[in-house]
Amino acid sequence: MELISSAERNRLFERFQRDAFHLELRDDYSVPGEVGPFQSWLDGGDVDYTYLTPWTQLMQQTTRRGMTVRRVRVVTEPLTPYIQWEHTITAMNEDAGEAVRWLPRHLLPTGVAFPFDGRDWWLFDDRLLAVGHFDADGRVLGSQIIEDPDAVARCVHLRDLLWANAIPHTEYKR
Repeated sequence: MELISSAERNRLFERFQRDAFHLELRDDYSVPGEVGPFQSWLDGGDVDYTYLTPWTQLMQQTTRRGMTVRRVRVVTEPLTPYIQWEHTITAMNEDAGEAVRWLPRHLLPTGVAFPFDGRDWWLFDDRLLAVGHFDADGRVLGSQIIEDPDAVARCVHLRDLLWANAIPHTEYKR
């Protein structure tokens, strides 16, 4: 299986035409660039969020072109410290143009099954998937590109179901 890097996946934002959707299913992400800011937040200190600038700029450029970028975060309650921190900084995602919703696992619609062994994925224009792969320590290995129409159709259905049931960020109280 061939994996593309996070940078290569981010270049997909330059090519899609209408909608990008991200499904997040993990309760912790071990992203190297976030280790320091997360620890500062845990310690109650000042946090330097400049590491988010490349992402927020990409989202601003993307949404200014008229594209939508959405994500649903399926989370376990009570929230892990990482997800609590993520909730705190989500306003930066939304200020950059993303729409973010939260769905506690206990509120998942009956019968929901997550494809790809429960991995996170991006869906671009209802035609292309970038499925995330992580190592045993939770670090990102890369994304697998999938364009199989049946797999895409299952993810379109799941996206629509989860989006309809998820709670907008401004209304989700942790």
